Amino acid sequence: CPYTRAPRGRTECALRRRLPRRLPRRRSDIYVNMKTDFKAQLSRCQKLLAPGSACPEICIHGLGLAINRAINIALQLEATGGGSLRLAANTSTVELADVAEPEGDSDEPLARTRNNSAIHIRVCRVAPE
Repeated sequence: CPYTRAPRGRTECALRRRLPRRLPRRRSDIYVNMKTDFKAQLSRCQKLLAPGSACPEICIHGLGLAINRAINIALQLEATGGGSLRLAANTSTVELADVAEPEGDSDEPLARTRNNSAIHIRVCRVAPE
């Protein structure tokens, strides 16, 4: 276990990766991950941005490995939008916590924090030129 303090300790532990603190969850926030099908995430965004829907803009959030997928979704939306969508991207660093919970009752859980990259892409509907 990489979290043990003993130099040669061979304790068994389960690694628990905690979820990052999220932005406020609004209907227009899309949190992209690698488990959900790409086409399903893309169609959800398209439904939210469809003419006549209540959302004039959406915000696509991607963390770590899902950054490329978030960018691809935003570019697909822009390409199929016919010039009626504008993109604005911001990047950030998110602090994540990993907790190693030892199998024995006497040991305390040990925590480690790490940083991960994130992207937030704002997709707005604008009047065509």
